[in-house]
Amino acid sequence: MARAATGGVLLLVEDEDAIGRLVKAYLEQQDGWTVVWVRTGEDAVGELRRHPVRLVVLDIGLPGIDGFEVCRQMRAHSKVPIVMLTARDEEPDRVAGLELGADDYVSKPFSPRELAARIKAILRRVENRNEDEVLTARDIVLRRDSRVVTVVGDEVELTGKEFDLLACFLEHPGIVLSREKLLDLVWGITYPGGTRTVDVHVAQLRRKLGDPESIRTVRGAGYKLQAA
Repeated sequence: MARAATGGVLLLVEDEDAIGRLVKAYLEQQDGWTVVWVRTGEDAVGELRRHPVRLVVLDIGLPGIDGFEVCRQMRAHSKVPIVMLTARDEEPDRVAGLELGADDYVSKPFSPRELAARIKAILRRVENRNEDEVLTARDIVLRRDSRVVTVVGDEVELTGKEFDLLACFLEHPGIVLSREKLLDLVWGITYPGGTRTVDVHVAQLRRKLGDPESIRTVRGAGYKLQAA
C-alpha cells in the first residue's frame, strides 16, 4: 500500500477567506487534490461523513465550535490524518491538539509549499507500511490493518499518534530511542513542539497500557520498550 503521492479528497476547514482560497488553489493545482473547503466546524464534521476524505487540514480558531472540538468529534469515529493550523504558538495548545489525535501542526503565517510538504510526510507515515503486520511484546498486541491494540486481550483506545508511537516502540524492542529519533520516526519532520511532545505521548501510552514499566525512561538517552 505505497500511496505517498498526494491526491484524493482533502477537507480544508478554514474561516479566513484569503488563506482558504490560497491553500485550496495551491493544493488543487500543484498536488492534484480535490479540496472540499468549509468555514465552520459544524460543516466540517458533516462533510467528513459525506466524502471519502484522505486528510483534513483544520484551523483551530473557527467560529462556533473551535478546531479542538472538531478534532475531538472527528476522532470519535474516524482515524483520518489531521493537520491543524494555528495562529497560536503556545506549547499547551500544540500539546492539547496532539492529545486529541491531531497528527501535525502548521503555525500561521505559513507557505502553501510548507503545508504541502507536511501533508506528504504524514501520508508517507500513515500509508506506506505493511498493513497486515501484527506487532507483539509483553501482553501487547498491535494490528496495523484494523489499527487495534489489545493488552491481555482487552482493547485499548489510542489516538492516531499514540498508535504510531507504540508501533515504533514495538518495532524496536529493547532498543533505546532518543526523543529526537522518535520525533523523526513518528512525526517524520522537525516538529515545532519539540521533544516535550514525545514525553507527553509516552506518558499517555503508559497510562493507557496500564503498565508504567512497559516503556522505560533511560536517563539522558531516551526511551525503550521493555520486551519482557
